[in-house]
Amino acid sequence: MTDLLFPRYVDAIRALDLARIATPAQIPAAFLLAREGRYSVHYIPFEHVNPHARLVVVGIAPGFVQWKNAMAEAQRQLAAGASTEALLRAARLAGAFSGAIRPNFVALLDAIGMQRWLGIASCASLFGADADLVHIGAILRHPVFVDDRNYSGSPGMAKVPFLRAQVLQWFAQEAARLPDALYIPMGASVAEGLDWLADEGIIRRERILHGLPHPSGANAERVAYFLGRKARETLSAKTNAGQLDLARDRLLAQMAALMPT
Repeated sequence: MTDLLFPRYVDAIRALDLARIATPAQIPAAFLLAREGRYSVHYIPFEHVNPHARLVVVGIAPGFVQWKNAMAEAQRQLAAGASTEALLRAARLAGAFSGAIRPNFVALLDAIGMQRWLGIASCASLFGADADLVHIGAILRHPVFVDDRNYSGSPGMAKVPFLRAQVLQWFAQEAARLPDALYIPMGASVAEGLDWLADEGIIRRERILHGLPHPSGANAERVAYFLGRKARETLSAKTNAGQLDLARDRLLAQMAALMPT
C-alpha cells in the first residue's frame, strides 16, 4: 500500500480518549483533513481497498459513530500488534452492515441475481467466506460534518465544489483500482454522486446498479414489497409500488445482461 495517511496518525490514535469525545466538535484538531465554510473533513482509518472485489457497496460517508467505532478498532489492533494492513482492514469492516440491515441487504442482492453473477450460493457469504468479493466503501471516504453534524447528502455533493474535490481525491482513487466491479449506491445522494463520476469518465455507467431499496429497518415496507413479501394492495401511501416494480425490472435486466453467455 502506498501513500497511506495512517502513519501520520498512529500516535494521535493511540492517545485518543474516546470516552471524552461525545460530539464531532470534540474530535481533536490533529484529525482535521480539510475545512471550508460550514464543512469539515476528519481522518478515519478507512484506507484499505479490497483489490479482488467484484462488488462495491457505496455509502455516503462515515458518520460520527462510525468514526468512533473505527478508532476504537484501530486502538485494539495497535494494542495487539497488528500489521498496518490488518489494522486498516479491520477498522474499515468494523460494524459494516451489522444488525438487521445485513439480512435485508443479502436478500435484496440475492433477489436480483448478484449471487449468480459472483458464482456463489448466496450473498450471505460476502460477510464470511467470500468477503474478498466485496468492498464496503463510501463516496466520501472520510467523515464530513456540516456545522458539526453528519453530512446527510443535502445539498448534493456534485453541487458543492469542496465535496466534489473530496470524492475525486479519495473515492475516485479506489474506483480506479476496481474498474470491473459493480457499484451499488446506498441512497439517492450516493446514486447522484456515482452518476457524476460516470459523467467524469471515472466509473462506467453500466456498472452502476441503480434502484435497490436501502436495506435499513426504516425502509422495511419498500424492502418487503421489492422482495415480494408484501402485496401491492397492502402498501401504505408512502410506498410507490410502480417505482419499485420499474427498479426491480431494470435491475434484473441489467444483471441478466452482465451474465456471461
